[in-house]
Amino acid sequence: MADLRILLIGNGGREHALAWKLSQSPRVSHIFVSPGNGGTASLPCTTNIPLGQTDFPTLVSFAKDQNISLLVPGPEAPLVDGIVDYFREHAPDVRVFGPSKQAAVLEGSKTFSKDFMARHKVPTAAYANFNAYEPAREYLDRVEHRVVLKASGLAAGKGVLIPANKEEAHAALREIMLDKAFGSAGDELVIEEFLEGHEISILSFSDGTTIRSLPPAQDHKRIFDGDQGPNTGGMGTYAPAPAHIVDAETLAEIDRAVLRPTIDGAREEGFPFVGVLFTGYMITADGPRLLEYNVRFGDPETQSLLPLLESDLAEVMLACAEGRLADVELKIRDAAAATVVVAAGGYPDSYKKGIEMTLKDAPVDVTLFHAGTTLIGETLRTAGGRVIASTATAPTLAEAIQKAYTGVGSIAFEGMQFRKDIGARALR
Repeated sequence: MADLRILLIGNGGREHALAWKLSQSPRVSHIFVSPGNGGTASLPCTTNIPLGQTDFPTLVSFAKDQNISLLVPGPEAPLVDGIVDYFREHAPDVRVFGPSKQAAVLEGSKTFSKDFMARHKVPTAAYANFNAYEPAREYLDRVEHRVVLKASGLAAGKGVLIPANKEEAHAALREIMLDKAFGSAGDELVIEEFLEGHEISILSFSDGTTIRSLPPAQDHKRIFDGDQGPNTGGMGTYAPAPAHIVDAETLAEIDRAVLRPTIDGAREEGFPFVGVLFTGYMITADGPRLLEYNVRFGDPETQSLLPLLESDLAEVMLACAEGRLADVELKIRDAAAATVVVAAGGYPDSYKKGIEMTLKDAPVDVTLFHAGTTLIGETLRTAGGRVIASTATAPTLAEAIQKAYTGVGSIAFEGMQFRKDIGARALR
């Protein structure tokens, strides 16, 4: 019975992938995406609506007018700003898939999240928190190991700097705390030990008590091949990560040492975590170390993981919102997926918007997930830095990667750029 009317907040590739998967559910009658993009505009039973992502009163009014039954906030900003609490207070009949404002601080403040990890003995890098430049400068002079500097607040996935030496570390500190490269997100700062190993991400559904995880994925953050150049929001992903990167024993340790203490700790501290928890890890010689929490689906991890999910996503989200995830089994396809992000020329620095795009039909088992696109009349144009992604599924990872790159051939716009080595680490 198609009885669910969904309000999905966001306009990126993650939201196109979520709308694409939700639209496959027999329970979903309609999806409204606010504001959506050129991809969500053309999905079945889906309508873009031009409402602000943090204009909570207008969103509640719309939800009541349209008999919305499930709210799904995609990006971190509305979650950190308290959209879940606002809907619970002003539209209690709408079920909400997402964490409360208090739980969203796990992503909204890296200083809070590192202290939370310490309180619950979650394995992570050695760190120190600072809210003033001078003590941070003195700390950098003292430490012997290589460091990573992280702006504590939200910085659109770009607030992490990885200096190669002491001189670069001091330059990065000035950039964050004095030059305000990330605005107020850098008013507080985490300086942590640089870790070496394989980096992976795990997305886990939770209803506040039960956890159900998707397969491990690996993201490619830097703009150029060979992990060169500045960090981006993510230039591609693949899943699942093979055993030589993260084996079954390590995944079991992650569940025991990180996920369980996190979900139990949040509940014990009075903010049960409901929604999807993104955990990023470095798999070191000493075992997994947690790098960060995000309180929403990763982008572009979502584009690779959702095509592998056989379960009805709408049913999983409802189970989380209603506290009955223990009754739901996550069914995962025995296959591999790869996603190649196509970005605007100049990204992650300045880039043009409004460039006309042409798309050919994607090959079999390939889906083009729009991110920074907009439909103006019948014309598709670029509207962001990460513009569109080609995601492919196949029995093996090598085939999935090959198909994803074939899918990139369906995309054309002036200045487009993409990495040529997505998934190469897994195939070595």
